[in-house]
Amino acid sequence: MSIRVRFILVIGCLSLIATGAFAFLSYSFTINTALDEAQKKGDIVSAFLESSLAFYRTEQRPLIMDMVDKERFHPTLMSGFAISRGVWDEFKQKLPGYRFKQATVDPLYTPNKADIDEIRLITDFNENKSLERKSGIMEKDGEDFFYYAQPIEVKKGCLRCHGNPADAPEDQRNMYGTENGYNWVAGSVVAAYVTYVPVQNAIDDARNSAMTLFGYGVAGIFVLSLVIWFFFEKKVVLPVRALEKRASDISVGKRLDEKIETSSEDEIGKLAKALERMRISVVKLIERHSSK
Repeated sequence: MSIRVRFILVIGCLSLIATGAFAFLSYSFTINTALDEAQKKGDIVSAFLESSLAFYRTEQRPLIMDMVDKERFHPTLMSGFAISRGVWDEFKQKLPGYRFKQATVDPLYTPNKADIDEIRLITDFNENKSLERKSGIMEKDGEDFFYYAQPIEVKKGCLRCHGNPADAPEDQRNMYGTENGYNWVAGSVVAAYVTYVPVQNAIDDARNSAMTLFGYGVAGIFVLSLVIWFFFEKKVVLPVRALEKRASDISVGKRLDEKIETSSEDEIGKLAKALERMRISVVKLIERHSSK
């Protein structure tokens, strides 16, 4: 294998590694930036919902409970879950693609049923009561989301509707039945508010950007290899071949009267000057031998 080929292979491999590393770093940076942005959005959305629910619990619900018969149950007036769900239904129209779920292990409202990933979150909150939130990446329906989850702990007041089914409002029993959403235990975590912020587009863009960057890098390496190839051909390979030919000729006594010209000051120029000195020495040696 020629020096030229070996040099190009070394440069090509190093450039390919550098390009791959740069593309990976670009991908990682873009993903991390997207996740940071998603977390900030998740914080804002969750804080808004939490504030809305806190206002309802402290200001509105006590008044409503004093005004409504205890056997009556109007979800949109008396259920924190229904209030949050209703606020979100309005809110998500402004932010399409976002999702919110009051994921519950055993809910009254069937669509709130937690899936396997959400059950894991609720289990983690139950096992670690000091854990105030969890966040990360979760796949839903083939799409990646950044999730922001907060635990829902059963308070004493929750047991009016979610304790013994016999003690629940008659309207609630008629509306939801008595099989699910009951016998909760105060202090336990039975659900979680989970906000899903879409990041699939950001991940896809980061991946495409990294692949494009890598593609440009490979194209650049190819162009660089061609430049090196032609540079070596003109500045290294052809001069070295010419000097090799002159050295072979001198070794068999040919073209001894032709001076080896060079204007180069690099290593090849020094080699040419060394061959010229050798040619002169051979000529002088032949002349002394002929004069004897």
